[in-house]
Amino acid sequence: MTSPATTGPAYAAVLTEVTDALHTVLDDLELDDTPITSDTRFVEDLDLESIDLVTLTAELGGRYGDRVDFPAWFASLELSDIIGLTVGQLVQYIAGCLR
Repeated sequence: MTSPATTGPAYAAVLTEVTDALHTVLDDLELDDTPITSDTRFVEDLDLESIDLVTLTAELGGRYGDRVDFPAWFASLELSDIIGLTVGQLVQYIAGCLR
């Protein structure tokens, strides 16, 4: 059974926002050829580096403001969690903050 936190209009809207932000921030990468889903991993699938994640969260921070505390969330993660971070995990965090 799918978790309510990973379905519904709020999750879908945030997934669209994250995907748009990825295209905005990483326009020099060939993302058009890479499908972005909830299971897409930032490091392994998209080859993002730490500076790319910082830029992405700055872009998303501009969209969501103080409602989403990206620095605190990243600080709560272990390095291995950040390396394995998926788009879905980020979307779930943002959607949870917006509730």
